[in-house]
Amino acid sequence: MNPEEFKAELERLGLPITDDKMTQYKLYLELLQEWNQKINLTAITEREEVYLKHFYDSLTAGLYVDFSKGVHSLCDVGSGAGFPSIPLKILYPELEVTIVDSLKKRIGFLEIIVDKLNLSGVTLCHDRAETFGQNKLYRATYDFVTARAVARMSVLAELCLPLLKKDGVFIAMKAAHAPEEMKAANKAITTLGGKFRKDFSFELPKGAGERHIILIDKKKETPNKYPRKPGTPNKQPI
Repeated sequence: MNPEEFKAELERLGLPITDDKMTQYKLYLELLQEWNQKINLTAITEREEVYLKHFYDSLTAGLYVDFSKGVHSLCDVGSGAGFPSIPLKILYPELEVTIVDSLKKRIGFLEIIVDKLNLSGVTLCHDRAETFGQNKLYRATYDFVTARAVARMSVLAELCLPLLKKDGVFIAMKAAHAPEEMKAANKAITTLGGKFRKDFSFELPKGAGERHIILIDKKKETPNKYPRKPGTPNKQPI
């Protein structure tokens, strides 16, 4: 998917793309390619692949969640090189974005992205998601929490649901094995105060694979014991 195809597809879908935003995506790509030679950010670096499998893929969340009405807060857990939150921030500049990642080098790269793309309303946090979720400054404060290709759903639920305010939405972006993961995650989601809303399944353009966007509503406060200490959710899922 070249930039022209990317823009045309977003326009076809009714997403708010502009020439200025396209310039930001172009600079994001260039910085990603440059910095990926210094630190390992992503295995996907070719222009067409980045536009399809990183930028477009990240923006599919906007097809199922309305980010455009009012000012919303979004926390991206385990963002890596900034996906999906930075592409979403470019498309929806009113979003207040917080990015949490455990690797300092990746946070350093994202600081450069935020500066060079002139993005305001972005907070970068070098922390483990388990520790971050117990921090009273951030716990139960976000309208949306996203995670893309971070961990299986039973683990993600424990990392993400504590960060949501009541009636907030957890947006899990998954690949083809999502339905199986959901079966194993039902107990965790309920225990942590969530309620499954819907699994949106679709194919990326150009045969790039099956994707799922799973929406989970925060209906009750998460018990204080969650998330547990770093490493425990992955070793001993609920």
